[in-house]
Amino acid sequence: MGLHHITWRATAGAVANVDAVADAVAWLVGDESWVDVERTTSHYGSEIHMITAFCKKKSAALESFARLGSENLALLSKEFETRMDESNTIHFRIDLNALIGGKIILSDASKPDTIKGQIKIEVYPGQTIRTEFDSIVANASEQPPSQGDENLVEGK
Repeated sequence: MGLHHITWRATAGAVANVDAVADAVAWLVGDESWVDVERTTSHYGSEIHMITAFCKKKSAALESFARLGSENLALLSKEFETRMDESNTIHFRIDLNALIGGKIILSDASKPDTIKGQIKIEVYPGQTIRTEFDSIVANASEQPPSQGDENLVEGK
């Protein structure tokens, strides 16, 4: 399988519920120990929190990617050309408020309050990036729901 790692990033302002955002990111990555919350200040001096999760374990990264659901995976596959960069990374965003509310909805950069997702794809000589991505999507679509998927975010 060509999935190298998955990364999730979110920003929470001073008035946001940082714990809820961190819980949402922890649910996405599948393990709260992989979530890092960094307190910093914005360009204008206000307090913000950068919430990041990184998973390099291939099976766990695939499980995390599978949490997007088959409809969102199909949409990412359809939009492959526009989401792929030159370093074999697929970029996407999900709506943070929808996730906290129990739904996973792909979003775009123009919307506020999103969680940025990236998957890095390994491609070796003789392989194509498209074939590897299609294989990842197929494997993710076949993943059984993980424990807690019915709740999406803890406490719901």
